[in-house]
Amino acid sequence: MKSILFICTGNSARSIIAESIINKNYSKDFKAYSAGSNPSGKINPHIKEYLITKKYDISNLNSKNFNVFLKDKKIFDYVVTVCSSAHNEICPIWPNKNIIIHWDIKDPVKQIESLDLNKKSIDLIIDETYNILHRKITDWTQSEKNK
Repeated sequence: MKSILFICTGNSARSIIAESIINKNYSKDFKAYSAGSNPSGKINPHIKEYLITKKYDISNLNSKNFNVFLKDKKIFDYVVTVCSSAHNEICPIWPNKNIIIHWDIKDPVKQIESLDLNKKSIDLIIDETYNILHRKITDWTQSEKNK
């Protein structure tokens, strides 16, 4: 089984969604974790609610700094940064740079917090992020299986 660490800045949305998708849909081949370069300390409540409505188990999800994995010397098969700021912070210090993959995905939390939105609009923003991540993960896992 291959291990993947998803990293974004706040570890409250994108990396949490990616971890959830892998651990629910690809658990036979992959185990996912997530972390942030500057974690918020909590999962965004809109993201949490969204994942629950999609029947994801969120009981083991929490917002944490990627340093916990560096300190524990946890070895990952892949590290996926899902935003440019995390990518720029991680690349210079991550021990094995050959395993880093970068996907630049807009932060749904910034979009949600910058506007006064109703629930339907919030869900549309999160849906867009979820669908982008799901497509990227599906394409990437297929290419990994074909190697």
